[in-house]
Amino acid sequence: MLVEFAVMDHETGWTQQFHYGAIRNNNSRMFAQLGPDTGFDSIGDFTVAKSMSKFFDMLDSKDKLTRTIIYNLNPRDNELVATMLGNFQDGRYGAGKIQFGSGWWFLDQKDGMEKQMNALSTLGLLSRFVGMLTDSRSFLSYPRHEYFRRTLCNLLGNDIEQGLLPASEIDFIGREIVEGICYRNAKNFFKF
Repeated sequence: MLVEFAVMDHETGWTQQFHYGAIRNNNSRMFAQLGPDTGFDSIGDFTVAKSMSKFFDMLDSKDKLTRTIIYNLNPRDNELVATMLGNFQDGRYGAGKIQFGSGWWFLDQKDGMEKQMNALSTLGLLSRFVGMLTDSRSFLSYPRHEYFRRTLCNLLGNDIEQGLLPASEIDFIGREIVEGICYRNAKNFFKF
């Protein structure tokens, strides 16, 4: 079914997003008392590389792989996802066709966001990142976009201070990289 849904996404030009890595409803006593999805969840420990590769390759070999965003919940998978992205880029979508989604759930905090962005910067192309997205309908979840922007700017600022990025290019870094990640890349990726 997942393959068929992915083909339908490709045919309609939709973007597919995959969130993986959670173990839901771990506490059976609280599940019986409160019901499903009430906060008794944790990071899962799953082997995903081979199946992810086969799934994307199956779609790509038939030219049916649409724009895709992959979110992992286990920080140990950051490098896996960052390298998997490069296997299926094809240059047709502006910002990379396959994106590494920003840190989510247990990784939706400073340390998790930094680790995700560092893995992408080290093994992929940070400047093409579509940044923080949300599917939330809660008004209170939107401040995390500001938190993300501050974390991104601090990460790049620290790299400039350490000499890893050229201080002479601070205007370019702000205008092209930060504005791209925080606005333009997502706008272009989703064709808004």
